[in-house]
Amino acid sequence: MTLYKCLNAVSFAKRETSRNDSIGASLSTEHDLMSIFQKQFLHPRYWLSWFGLTLMRLSVYLPGRFQLLIGKTLGRLLTPFMGSRAKIARRNIELCFPELDPSQQQILLKKTLITMGMMMIETAMSWWASDNSLLKRVRYEGLEHLEQAKARGKGVILLTGHFTSMELGGRLIMLKTPAYVMFRHLKNRLFNAVMMRSRSFHSEGIVLRDEPRSMLRALKKNKVVWYAPDQDFGQRTSVFAKFFGVQAATIPATARMVKMSGASIVPFVPRREADGSYTITIDKAWENYPTGDDLADAQRINDWLEKAIRQSPEQYLWVHRRFKTQPEGKGQLYKNL
Repeated sequence: MTLYKCLNAVSFAKRETSRNDSIGASLSTEHDLMSIFQKQFLHPRYWLSWFGLTLMRLSVYLPGRFQLLIGKTLGRLLTPFMGSRAKIARRNIELCFPELDPSQQQILLKKTLITMGMMMIETAMSWWASDNSLLKRVRYEGLEHLEQAKARGKGVILLTGHFTSMELGGRLIMLKTPAYVMFRHLKNRLFNAVMMRSRSFHSEGIVLRDEPRSMLRALKKNKVVWYAPDQDFGQRTSVFAKFFGVQAATIPATARMVKMSGASIVPFVPRREADGSYTITIDKAWENYPTGDDLADAQRINDWLEKAIRQSPEQYLWVHRRFKTQPEGKGQLYKNL
């Protein structure tokens, strides 16, 4: 059971065309979670959320260059209100890029916070943009690696990290192959319902935190599962592997899931280009993974992710406490914020 508690995944809710497959009684509950037509969402506390969702929905119809301009402008406008998140990002940048002087770190921080505005536009695109409009703005590198991994018949873990374009990156991947996606419930129930509804519609199914064994079942059916394990889940379920030279609590569940299923690990990175287009880079399936050494296997994931981040560091989600858990306790590297 320890392994399953490590996984940031829960159950696979089938799409409307395959709802009667092995999901069973949980379908009605998941349908309720996805429905935006609930009386609770009429409460005034959701009015601002409705306004934000309306603007996001309208942004989908704008030309790409205007979306890019609005996203950057939104990031600049929101920067003064990011408060603790901006402080966390600053601290992460200090820890991960000690080779940069303070002025260079500040420039990277500013670019990172501006990118957060574009993240909102990209999330709207992932939820509501048409397939045709997205295909005009994306270039794929290495799709053959994904097809080769699928041909093995053992399932594929499509490994990525928490890039600001992650949500859109998942949608762009699914334009080329059916895939299951991870889902972690949001605190805002309205946004939670909209996101869950969208991911269910565009994906083959969603992986929810409450029933992680469904991820293993999907892999054994030769499915593709979109998975981003680069978050801090605490010391009890993690090993400490270096990430940008800093100890980071890293879950060993990825390697264990590969061992149990025989699935291939295929890493991919979504990247926003300067002109507002996107590049999806898919690497070859990893060989000799897992090794049986949890620390070495976790280190390989962190090393790959670090290399990918360094290509465009402002596009990584630096606002979460990646180094919250340390061997000596929690919060040590953020306590002065």
